[in-house]
Amino acid sequence: MDLTYAACKLLLFFLLIFRTSHQCCATGINANQTAWLFVNVSENPPRKIPNTMFGISFEEINHSGAGGLWAELVSNRGFEAGGQNTPSNISPWSILGDESLIFVSTDRSSCFDRNRIAPRMEVLCNTDGGNMCPAAGVGVYNPGFWGMNIEQGKTYKVTFYVRSLQPIEMSVSLIGSNALQKLATADIIDENVTNWTKKEILLQAAGTDPNSRLQLTTRKKGTIWVDQVSAMPLSTHKGHGFRQDLFNMLADLKPGFIRFPGGSFVEGEWLVNAFRWKETVGAWEERPGHFGDVWQYWTDDGLGYFEYLQLAEDLGALPVWVFNNGISHNDQVDSSVILPFVQDILDAIEFARGDPTSTWGSVRAAMGHAEPFDLRYVAVGNQDCGNKNYRGNYMKFYTAIKGAYPDIKIISNCDGSTRQLDHPADLYDFHVYTNANSMFSMAHNFDHNSRSGPKAFVSEYAVTGNDAGRGSLLKALAEAAFLLGLEINSDVVEMASNAPLFVNANDWRFNPDAIVFDSSKVYGTPSYWMQHFFKESNGAILLNSKLQANSSSSLIASAISWKNPDSNRSYLRIKVVNFGSNRVSLKVSVDGLDKNSIEVAGSTITTLMSSNAMAENSFSEPKKVAPTTSQLENASNRMNVVLAPYSLTSIDLLRKSNIVQVAGCNAALCTSL
Repeated sequence: MDLTYAACKLLLFFLLIFRTSHQCCATGINANQTAWLFVNVSENPPRKIPNTMFGISFEEINHSGAGGLWAELVSNRGFEAGGQNTPSNISPWSILGDESLIFVSTDRSSCFDRNRIAPRMEVLCNTDGGNMCPAAGVGVYNPGFWGMNIEQGKTYKVTFYVRSLQPIEMSVSLIGSNALQKLATADIIDENVTNWTKKEILLQAAGTDPNSRLQLTTRKKGTIWVDQVSAMPLSTHKGHGFRQDLFNMLADLKPGFIRFPGGSFVEGEWLVNAFRWKETVGAWEERPGHFGDVWQYWTDDGLGYFEYLQLAEDLGALPVWVFNNGISHNDQVDSSVILPFVQDILDAIEFARGDPTSTWGSVRAAMGHAEPFDLRYVAVGNQDCGNKNYRGNYMKFYTAIKGAYPDIKIISNCDGSTRQLDHPADLYDFHVYTNANSMFSMAHNFDHNSRSGPKAFVSEYAVTGNDAGRGSLLKALAEAAFLLGLEINSDVVEMASNAPLFVNANDWRFNPDAIVFDSSKVYGTPSYWMQHFFKESNGAILLNSKLQANSSSSLIASAISWKNPDSNRSYLRIKVVNFGSNRVSLKVSVDGLDKNSIEVAGSTITTLMSSNAMAENSFSEPKKVAPTTSQLENASNRMNVVLAPYSLTSIDLLRKSNIVQVAGCNAALCTSL
């Protein structure tokens, strides 16, 4: 060590006496000022970040599932959205042909006990005679969710049920947005459909149109009933029904968990419209669907309890199931009569985890999943702590679940970050929606919390309001700072997820969101790309880091050690948010790591930044604000890094050795360093 370096280090030691914080510090920098970051890889004891630390929260909001991740192309598949009284509204289905050619009504003649509504098409025209049908036929069509994305060369499975007292001659077609181009068509001729008959057709598209529709037509006079009409692309993820491009956006985040299905969607404005899991399992034709009265749209519940569990498994994430505890926004069940609701949840856990010969485990097995799902977390309600019956109901659920499944971790809605909970829980739920400055300052929210007791599950966090726009860089940076604080406090915070996750650009019910899509396109907002900086943190080792500068509040940093499972190579990662409008020269010093142990060729620097803090992505510029990665030419245990204004920077130092020599480090932790 030369004398100049030793003198500088001694001076910095005395500066640190006056301004340090354990592992992290936020600081504000004047223009052209310098900051110092000290990382110690040999300080004892090392601390492992939970494998579940960063995940995703999925809610049926903004048509995230229906018309989104769930790849079903038909909206109001079972004609039930208009209610059980007849005549009923079959929207968005429309009629092809005027009143002199066809009369369409609804009755309760369906063969499905829980889905009694079926449209009745009385065809008044014919193939010949005085009232001839048009060449294209008459019937009904469905535009899907703001257009069906039909792609040339891809195959679509159309399924529907039909009944008629006469032989039928029908056409099933995928039609382009001009209502003229037939992208795919098939004819169905059947001499005997006096009983409800299931029809399945594979249609291969001869063209591409993101605003297509599905048509059922005929030119033969008579009366035809149809029901439960589905159109699904065969290209869904593993054939499990998930739209592949949207699934990929989730998988790329490597989430440690997925929370589902909400959110307020779980509660409902009224209990009659709450999510009921038993109504969402079994054959899709037999699911009644329900009106989500919080977000004001109908869902056929093709994306049901089973599919959520399957989604978690496909993502390699642990499922976190949020269930209704007898409380909605406007009504609630008294604790004295809550036991039937408790039994319903025990049945749900048996469905997920039970032996395939058990009552509800056999239902799961019949759906094609004999092996149990890995359900370890359940949340008792959503934002219900202030309701008068919550604690009474909670204790009934808690006692019953722990009695039958003692290993399941139970999450309370009551915030335990500011006061001790008055009831048992493994975790407590914490939600925060605020402006950018407040979110940035909340990086220290858990610094002084008790290190014993239930851990926090930050299941919903987001910057909202003017700072957020429709997904600004400023929003992403404030959230990144908050996540750095959670990462540093991962001994008391076990899980965190941004919300909402998805938005269909045609139904922006809640703004902003992480991922924006329409029928054919998708892009991530800066907040989505920000979360990529944290996906290697799950299961990583948190390192001691101290940030030093001249004043307070615009920088925050953390450091981890992580291993790439594909290459089996180890890295030291430093993440820094510059929430200020000036460039900062950051001098990084890593103690306990020799400069010869770093491979410059494999070390990188990744930044998320823009010249405009309010910059957003869009369909026309999907990566206007996205991470950029380059080789870190001066990678060393002593280096200088320039932080751009309003930026998130990640420095990955590739190490030549997979093991750091840490005094007193146990074998399990050392091998993961």
